[in-house]
Amino acid sequence: MTNMRLSAFRRTLEDRQTELGNGTRNREALAIETSADELDRIQHAGERDYAMGALERNSSRLGEVRGALQRIDAQTFGICADCQEDINPKRLAAVPWASLCILCQEAADRELETSRGELAASEVMAA
Repeated sequence: MTNMRLSAFRRTLEDRQTELGNGTRNREALAIETSADELDRIQHAGERDYAMGALERNSSRLGEVRGALQRIDAQTFGICADCQEDINPKRLAAVPWASLCILCQEAADRELETSRGELAASEVMAA
C-alpha cells in the first residue's frame, strides 16, 4: 500500500477516533431519573438501556479504530490478522478498521453465531 493511501486511512481513522472519543464522554443519558409515574420510570429505563448499548458499541468501535492505527504504525495495516493475505482495498475503504479479510470475517461471524446459539440452547436446557 502506498504511503499516500496509508496517510489517507490514518486521517480517516484519526477523525473517527476523535468522533468516537467525544461520543463516549456524553454520559448524561445514563443518569438515573426518579419519577413518581411508573410509565416515566419505564421510559427512562428504556432510554438508559439504549444509551448504554450505544456507549458499548462506540467503545468497541473506538478500540477497533485504535487497533487499526496501531497496525498502520506497525506496518501491518491491510493484512488479514488470520490468513495474512491482503485485505481488499474496497473493504478497507468501507471499513477502515477491519483487521480481517472478508472470508475470515465471515468465518468469524459464523463461529460467533454458532457459539451464541449453543449458549442460548444451554440456557434453555438449564431452565
